[in-house]
Amino acid sequence: MITLTYQFKLKLTRQQIEKVEHTLEICRRVYNLALSERKHWLNSRKSPANACSIISEYIIPVDAPYPNYIHQAKSLTAAKQSNEDLRSVNAQVLQQTLKTLDKAFSDMKAKGNGFPRFKKTMRSFVFPQLLNNCLAEGKVKLPQLGWVKIRQSREYPTGFEAKQARIVKKARGYYLMLYFQSSEQCPEPIVGKTSLGIDAGIESFVATSQGELIKAPRLLLKAQSKLKLLQRRLKHKVKGSKSWLKLQNKIARLHESVANTRRDWHFKLAHYLGDLAENIFVEDINFVSWSRGIVRQRSLESGIGQFINEILPYVAWKRHKLYLKVDKNGTSQECPSCHQATGKKKLSERSHNCQFCGHRENRDTASAKVIEYRGKIAVGQPVIQNACEDVLTGIKQRTLFDLVKCL
Repeated sequence: MITLTYQFKLKLTRQQIEKVEHTLEICRRVYNLALSERKHWLNSRKSPANACSIISEYIIPVDAPYPNYIHQAKSLTAAKQSNEDLRSVNAQVLQQTLKTLDKAFSDMKAKGNGFPRFKKTMRSFVFPQLLNNCLAEGKVKLPQLGWVKIRQSREYPTGFEAKQARIVKKARGYYLMLYFQSSEQCPEPIVGKTSLGIDAGIESFVATSQGELIKAPRLLLKAQSKLKLLQRRLKHKVKGSKSWLKLQNKIARLHESVANTRRDWHFKLAHYLGDLAENIFVEDINFVSWSRGIVRQRSLESGIGQFINEILPYVAWKRHKLYLKVDKNGTSQECPSCHQATGKKKLSERSHNCQFCGHRENRDTASAKVIEYRGKIAVGQPVIQNACEDVLTGIKQRTLFDLVKCL
């Protein structure tokens, strides 16, 4: 099964904007109320049994069940009988809001995320089911909103069925995220003849095994002067006033423009790298911890994690290229010529000098060649050995079709 996500700009009427804003507000209230119910239940179980709090105490029966999704969904159905605002919003949209909260609690336990917080504003909501024949040229039919005009920047995919729709509010307007599905099975990627190793660098954005050092454009740095001017003006405005909100929107639009330009450059770079080889090998890096280190500013500004984990796999899948992640450990400590371990290097050392074979090269391109070497051996083999018969650590291959995120 293949899933694709297409993004279109919405062209809403005034009445449709009011309905969307009303739905966002009701979803926010439902989310916060459901979170408050869960939070009160958890706090009531934490209080000591033989004493009461000096400030306040939670009066919840001992036999009261935990308010999980099923319990809160039933409470929502009962509350709709007496609340007109809840009846005015699509029932499945509100259920998806409760599912979002339930997923936040699941991720808190499974992934170690923080405790869910109350939402000041709601930025999106989901229609989990769409009507039949809901797609037309330049418009989409949505529940309760009817036919909505869109800026159709691309054609709908053939052989796919529209399953879900998400309306997202951004600084530049409202956007529609359409989720398409196809029941066809995805063919496995075929190993090609040519290969390319890609190393995520510090001084350069990426380095290739062909000796290229590609630097990322400093988009945020170019917009920094205008951003500083707007933020300086914002400091003198009364918080919450119309002029304050207008300046906030200008700042958000500027950040969105930088993000869109960066994403466009990522796609162009991914297609360029796809032209160079049929097999693409990258390091298996945890970019969350990467962004917490000394390269935090550069990595966040360039969006290297988005490029390696989302855009490059999607472009490789779309163009029938093999995308493989190899072990990141020791790529800068191995000689790309003789594959001997040369020892650790400081970040200030930007060149590779092998004391065994005398090979000299830029540090990043040398690491890219080691990545290509590991990727070539890893294709079809569970265990790798280098020239010195030292076993390298595990090789991990990603399923390309789970990483498809097309916007």
